[in-house]
Amino acid sequence: MPSILDQRVFLPTRDLARSIDFYSRMGWQVRFQDDDLARMELGASHIYLQKYYQQEWADNTMVHLVVDDAVAWHELAERVKREGGFETVRIRAPQREDYGALVTHVIDPAGVLLHFAQMDRA
Repeated sequence: MPSILDQRVFLPTRDLARSIDFYSRMGWQVRFQDDDLARMELGASHIYLQKYYQQEWADNTMVHLVVDDAVAWHELAERVKREGGFETVRIRAPQREDYGALVTHVIDPAGVLLHFAQMDRA
């Protein structure tokens, strides 16, 4: 059986430069960029931000990121938003989900929902 070596998600942006700025402030690093696409990396997370926006797609895209500290991600997202330039970003404080994870929800500048999920160790 062949294996999967990596998984990379393509995400829409309303404004590619603004989304690159947001994800960079959240800790991702730009590994490639041209006029239409940016490959961002943070640890095991690889995403492509593309210069393409369709509201229905953006509003229905969710990315589940398993993290070690959902509270720290909440604090970072709040700080990034407070620093300015991201009025459309929405953040929900960490909450325990039915499946056991402590999750911080962040809606990025294009409307994509990021789940920063700290999984139970049990």
